[in-house]
Amino acid sequence: MDPLTAPARSWLFVPANRPERFAKAAASDADRVIIDLEDAVAPGHKVAAREKLASAELPSSKPLYVRVNSPSTEWFFADVAMAVRLKLAGILLPKAELATDVERVAAQLSSGVTVVPIIETAAGMWNAQEVARSRRVERLVFGALDFELDTGIREGDDTFAYARSRVTIASRIAGIAPPIDSVTIAIDDEARLRSDAERSRRFGFGGKLCIHPKQAAVLNAMWLPTPDEIAWAEAILSEHAKRPNDGVFAFNGTMVDRPVIERAKRIRAAVGTA
Repeated sequence: MDPLTAPARSWLFVPANRPERFAKAAASDADRVIIDLEDAVAPGHKVAAREKLASAELPSSKPLYVRVNSPSTEWFFADVAMAVRLKLAGILLPKAELATDVERVAAQLSSGVTVVPIIETAAGMWNAQEVARSRRVERLVFGALDFELDTGIREGDDTFAYARSRVTIASRIAGIAPPIDSVTIAIDDEARLRSDAERSRRFGFGGKLCIHPKQAAVLNAMWLPTPDEIAWAEAILSEHAKRPNDGVFAFNGTMVDRPVIERAKRIRAAVGTA
């Protein structure tokens, strides 16, 4: 399954030291599965988790990624050396701050395997475009929790609007896939999850990380066009079909030009691939 074309709305973490959960994660509604050697594993268990992962039976029904420990840690090189021997879609690189961080991973990858850098520090945000343009990068992830810890900026009322916009714009300039937004830590609060996902969509993200399988179905639905969006798109395209040579026209009291028509086409295409 090509990670560049497969759905990428929900990315489910599973701890690397719990191999009995790998198949369950792959059988969930999540579009992608991330086996986590970083935050999900305590420092004293990092080596044992890596060894378990190296010999585990890995599911193949979903694009599979491994989140290694960050380049500044003692576990990074051994994590990458082990991960590149697995059958993966890609490697998530936490606290990516420089193109050289990405290159350390990219240089060891086999054909078709990608790097997914996580932008979650001030330095990473400052260098987001450089990181996004690095070799083998599939897309970026915004790590809001660590970004808050690193910068002291507390999330709320779109205080991370600049950060999210920068990640999306850097991705677009680099010509890579739309970025993935941070987790919603409130597992049982579906309203909060939906609100966070709507914000992610508003900022141009293509999906979100999730920490529980039940979050995946909600996120998948949030990246489908709404009935109102579908009705709007069909009305625009129907009117455009009546006047194909008009570059600009008025419809229901609003101006319709090329960007509006292209947005309507994207909504129709999204319905067709849902």
